[in-house]
Amino acid sequence: MPNNNEKELVIACQRNDPKAQTAFYNLYKGRLLGVCRRYARTVAEAEDIFQEAFIKIFRNINSLEKIESVGAWVKSLVVRTAIDHYRHTSHEREQVGYDNVIEHPEEDFNIFSSMGREQILGVINSLPDGYRVVINLSLIDGFTHAEIAEMLNISEGTSKSQLSRGRELLKKELIKVGYEVKV
Repeated sequence: MPNNNEKELVIACQRNDPKAQTAFYNLYKGRLLGVCRRYARTVAEAEDIFQEAFIKIFRNINSLEKIESVGAWVKSLVVRTAIDHYRHTSHEREQVGYDNVIEHPEEDFNIFSSMGREQILGVINSLPDGYRVVINLSLIDGFTHAEIAEMLNISEGTSKSQLSRGRELLKKELIKVGYEVKV
């Protein structure tokens, strides 16, 4: 088995080396299971998303052209798998209008830097699904409204509206758990 150097692990995974696949999986599990938890309602659901993502990763690892970008490639596949899961399991997708959308400065959410991982997950997971997913994609994962609209098959206006309204709900939830947030 190659050493834990990511480049060597990727090359070994491309050769279907089971030991390398296990090491690669374990290398990313800690980092990316947390990403899945932000998109899922439960730990079990997050683990299912993570497993599904890794099936896709190993199925498509030979298509990875730039081995040095493996981290970004893996994270992108995990996020897209979480979005696919959301689309397939969401029974009540919220489609809210673009009317009255208020743009908010990003400083409002620097509060996350002072919170623990479990606190952040708890507050975000308390939001309705549509808001929660757009908050994750925009504020945490940095996707644009155009990218979010394409991933979720919604309009950019709906993405902006869900972000705006989700931020307002997020502020209320943060205040409930004792954080002072600019309103």
